[in-house]
Amino acid sequence: MRTRLVERDDAAAMLAIYNPEVIETEISFDLVPRSLEEQVDWISAHQSSHPCLVAVNDVDSVGEKGAFGDRIIGFASVSAFRERPAYATTVENSIYVHREVRGRGVGDQLLRALIATAADYGFHSLIARIVGDNQGSIVLHERCGFTLVGTEIEVGRKHGKWLDVVEYQHVIPETR
Repeated sequence: MRTRLVERDDAAAMLAIYNPEVIETEISFDLVPRSLEEQVDWISAHQSSHPCLVAVNDVDSVGEKGAFGDRIIGFASVSAFRERPAYATTVENSIYVHREVRGRGVGDQLLRALIATAADYGFHSLIARIVGDNQGSIVLHERCGFTLVGTEIEVGRKHGKWLDVVEYQHVIPETR
């Protein structure tokens, strides 16, 4: 597996990962799936100052081209945290991994690459806002050096449930 910056042609593959989470889970707070046009616009917005990385599976787990050979199996991005100028070096991160390859290190590799990319872009702090019961994402962020900084109680509502959000932060050391 390798990571690279997102390209317009990645839109359909990203939708195949993202839209099921919108429809079936509380992982995303979006309520309506994205269209292909909306995803292309989203990619365009993440090709300049706020990057998105995709994970590309070169070969499957047995070393041969397989169901996910040469395909996008996950993506991770940073977005502006707040509008005011003093927040410019803080970003919010998001990460999505295809359901069929979770637990195989894709999220770990993507998030570590995203942290390095964020540092290269001059960002200092990454904020992860995770729906409260998403243990997989919580463990991933903790493993990658994020620290719990707070819990927002019942700030979202989806599928008839009130949802808490836990907020994690990673401060990039100023060594670059």
